[in-house]
Amino acid sequence: MDLLYFRRRLTNAMALVLSTLATLIGLAFLAWILWETLRQGIAALDLKLFTRITAYGDQGGLANAMVGSLIINFVGIAIATPIGVLAGTWLAEYANRTRLGETIRFLNDILLSAPSIVMGLFVYTIIVLPSTALTHGNTTFSGFAGGVALALIALPVIVRTTDEMLRLVPSTLREAALSIGVPQWKLTSQILLRAARSGIVTGVLLALARISGETAPLLFTAFGNNFMTVNPLDKMSSLPQVIYQYANDPGETMHALAWAGAFVVTLFVLLLSLASRLLFTRKVSHD
Repeated sequence: MDLLYFRRRLTNAMALVLSTLATLIGLAFLAWILWETLRQGIAALDLKLFTRITAYGDQGGLANAMVGSLIINFVGIAIATPIGVLAGTWLAEYANRTRLGETIRFLNDILLSAPSIVMGLFVYTIIVLPSTALTHGNTTFSGFAGGVALALIALPVIVRTTDEMLRLVPSTLREAALSIGVPQWKLTSQILLRAARSGIVTGVLLALARISGETAPLLFTAFGNNFMTVNPLDKMSSLPQVIYQYANDPGETMHALAWAGAFVVTLFVLLLSLASRLLFTRKVSHD
């Protein structure tokens, strides 16, 4: 008995040491990446970064890329949010504990881990090529196509979060509403979604944070543009695409602009993550 107890204690201690070591290694690399981004990015920050476009090359800034990223991300999240919330609601309230619901959850998890470049190639095939053929080349790559690719990446995140948040709502709330004759649609739209609202908004913000740094799908869809444009049907620049382009340039000035763009993207994602954590913490405290 003592030998079994000792072996269990030893196994537990080894697992604790290994897991702690893995955590410290991950945190060390994360701190290193953040420190390099902060150090190199702040050193490259300049007023022209926000006022001049990439057409000026090493004398320019990232204004058009920032505007393009905002537009493409807005298009993507505007498409993914209503579809994702409705799909997650259906899974949680109408297909819960059914074979079809479990199948869709499994497929959603597969989509959640699908490579982003696959999404870009898919949208290139179903939007970019047909629009090129239909308009005889007048509309090819576009910010809208980039937004659709990002929507496909954000969609499974929103579906999963909405499903989980609604399933966390106590069943007694459903039973109380149904017992007084509240219809299912009214229960879902006016009670359950309101109860899970903070968690759903958190999921949307996390999805937005995830798509903000995607590069591969935009290379096949939005393509890039050295000039300022706000028309989503035009080729559109984005910060991740410009960072990728400038990082491959041999010039040190271009590298500095790439670091500045990486710092802006990192800061944006950090603010979104903090906002989502704040909303989730407020929900838990209210509960």
